[in-house]
Amino acid sequence: MSESRLSVDATEFETFQTEQDGRVLSVTLNNPPVNALSVVMMSELRDLMLALRQDDSVAVIVFDSANPEFFIAHVDMNIGDQMDILGQLASEAPEGVNVFQAVGELLRQQPQVTVVKLRGIARGGGAEFIAAADMTFAARETARIGQIEALMGIIPSGGGTQYLLERVGRNRALELVLTGDAVEADVAASYGWINRAIPANDLDAFVDRLAHNIAALPDGVLAAAKRIFTPITPLTGYQQEETEWGTLFGLPAARHLIGDSLQRGAQTIEGERDLEGLLRQMSKDSKPRD
Repeated sequence: MSESRLSVDATEFETFQTEQDGRVLSVTLNNPPVNALSVVMMSELRDLMLALRQDDSVAVIVFDSANPEFFIAHVDMNIGDQMDILGQLASEAPEGVNVFQAVGELLRQQPQVTVVKLRGIARGGGAEFIAAADMTFAARETARIGQIEALMGIIPSGGGTQYLLERVGRNRALELVLTGDAVEADVAASYGWINRAIPANDLDAFVDRLAHNIAALPDGVLAAAKRIFTPITPLTGYQQEETEWGTLFGLPAARHLIGDSLQRGAQTIEGERDLEGLLRQMSKDSKPRD
């Protein structure tokens, strides 16, 4: 393993670890117990990506998880407890883009090629992170990805609606958002949500080979491809997403589902294994009976 030449001190990060091999940087998310996308994680990912923008020692960034069962479970439901950091991130977000969308935009516009190696569950903000990355390769037997927000009484607000529309089309985007189902890797690949489903035993070798092959391309090729395929920032879609999310979040149903789900095991390993089932049962329990 070659010595790190990062332009940022990797030891400062609390929510992930980094390791550099040649021009490939591995970022291993590690925010126990389920890698919830906390304000601290968002802030640290932002700092890392900004520092890497002018770092020629890195050509490819590979994101994976220290917990093989969870990539990013979803946005931290306790995010309101860290309003000081959240406020700072909001003040630095581009105009017309909320804090969560800003993280996705940084990832989408990163000059390096960004690759997700997915073994476990990615819901909500985790699914949005995956769709914002350039490529995702997932373990066929264990990976699942889903936009779970509708089951919480809200809709995606971190760019997920726009990413889905771009990747899978309107009909499948409606299916995935309104069912809240976490789909298996083969389905996600067939829809175009991710690149490929790979046998779990082959995933590490496949991603490692792909990342190093891209990093070894002749000078200028990677940068040219990234410029040609620069994603368009859907500001109108982001603004509508934020407006609709804010309206729904203010309703009693969303506050009840999000608050009570924490009491019933959300953001614990056991509770997150079937969070969809938990939220559906809560919705049934809260409806008045005839």
